[in-house]
Amino acid sequence: MKLENNPLQNKSYDFALLIVNLSRKIMKENKEFILSKQLLRSGTSVGANIMEANGAISKADFSAKISISYKESLETKYWLSLLKDSGYLIEKEFIILYERIDEISKILFSILKTTRINKQ
Repeated sequence: MKLENNPLQNKSYDFALLIVNLSRKIMKENKEFILSKQLLRSGTSVGANIMEANGAISKADFSAKISISYKESLETKYWLSLLKDSGYLIEKEFIILYERIDEISKILFSILKTTRINKQ
């Protein structure tokens, strides 16, 4: 699902696909269901909330959805770190995923700062 004029939505969608595949792999290979489901929830929620923000009915609604998406991105970083440090995720996979969600987080934070400044 590519949107021509929305690179953030595309990045978050591509990231969500990686998270779906990683969660599936961890569940299948390691029989680990709790941490991987937490990662699946937060990692896919980032893009879902960005999509909701794109359909916002007001600036406040937009800002609220972007804020939720930002918080979910931070939570995703936590689960990725925990999976790596507990041995369920190898360093190479971790670095790739962490860098992607970090980029998305920075974009979301920048949007948040802009929407908060424009509210005043």
